[in-house]
Amino acid sequence: MTTKAMDTPATVSPWRSHGLLLLLAMMYADNFVGRQIIAVMIEPIKHEFGASDTSMGLISGLAFAAVFAVLGLPAGRLADRVPRVLLLSASCILWGIATILCGLTGSFLLLVLARMAVAAAEAPSAPAALSLIADLYPPQRRAFAISVFTTAPTFAAIVALSLGAWLVDAYGWRTSFIVVGLPAMLIGILLAFLGREPVRGRWDAPVTHTAASDMRSTVKGLWADRPVRYLILASATATLGGTSFGMWNATFLVRSHGIALQHAGLLTGLVGGISAGLGAMFAGWLADRAGGRGPQWRIRIPLIGHLIGVLSLITYLFWPTDLLTTILGVPVPEAMIWCALNGFASVWWLGPSFALLTTLTVSRNRAVAFALQTLLSTLLGLGIGPLLTGLISDILLPHFGTDTLRYALLVSCVTAACAMLLLLKVARALHSSETIMGRKSTSAA
Repeated sequence: MTTKAMDTPATVSPWRSHGLLLLLAMMYADNFVGRQIIAVMIEPIKHEFGASDTSMGLISGLAFAAVFAVLGLPAGRLADRVPRVLLLSASCILWGIATILCGLTGSFLLLVLARMAVAAAEAPSAPAALSLIADLYPPQRRAFAISVFTTAPTFAAIVALSLGAWLVDAYGWRTSFIVVGLPAMLIGILLAFLGREPVRGRWDAPVTHTAASDMRSTVKGLWADRPVRYLILASATATLGGTSFGMWNATFLVRSHGIALQHAGLLTGLVGGISAGLGAMFAGWLADRAGGRGPQWRIRIPLIGHLIGVLSLITYLFWPTDLLTTILGVPVPEAMIWCALNGFASVWWLGPSFALLTTLTVSRNRAVAFALQTLLSTLLGLGIGPLLTGLISDILLPHFGTDTLRYALLVSCVTAACAMLLLLKVARALHSSETIMGRKSTSAA
């Protein structure tokens, strides 16, 4: 059932749209604080439970991603059928409760189960929120609005990796989970009382067909659309390497550069979070400005970003470790310059790619499309990425000792190259189609 609202496109207040976007960004930021703070919990959790790097790859990724694989698409389908604001409100409150339970667990197995509960509560958040944003802003302003939303996790890294490192160091990882879970419950309450549902598809051209009657047909229709398929795969592949790097970067600084955990978390949070946040917003702004020159710019911008990201990451990983400076008492490796450049450029795919996906799909199936993208990104990024990096690190341990992550993190370069190839496939598929705004999307099935 399509949700209706009292508003019409002509009467919706821009400030109401901005306010709802702010709440959505705060929700998404807290979600990712809960994900990323585990990067500075790896060592204390590992020592408390006697876990291996491979096991920590499980707790930091696969346990979460496996639930997404089961619930992601049904959650997207639900977001296409019920009021999205109320769905997100319930999701936030349940997510906060599940995150608090992570801090109360008494064994490694219970912590895995609690992480799975967090994933179940979070499943509707991204597809429902992105579907809302597509109805809050017109196509020519959508890339920047989506960038504001998707930038929230990168700025959340500042909290998770810098303040989070201090919190974990001072009060322990259990208290840190509880602190992260409380804001989500407040955001859920604010969404319930202040959020207002916009008209679905308010900026879309009228369509005469109806949405697919079942999930299988909807997903099949989306997957049969070549530009949609390649774009989703490119996003998921980019997430695989990016999430893995973000999860293990602080540990890399501890092991290979000899930086204390608290300082490593501060550096990766501030440098990585600020640079990635600025890079994502810059790419969204640029995509909206360059959109008048043709839709191909929403593909060129991510391609250029991936190329810069790969070159800077390789330089960062193999930069000499004895080059240090001290800023306000914090030892800062000179390699962090390249880490900042990687963070700035490697996220250029976010806003342009998501904005392009909104133009390739119809409103009735849009949340399912985002759910499919989120499912694959989470499964590869959170599930396989950290686990694969941890596994490679364990395999290389006899050969490189504590320096194994320097080589294991090269996985990010390989995945970025694969994402570039997939984006080129998107460009070729679009070139053989009609114009993006005029083509008939097979995703409507």
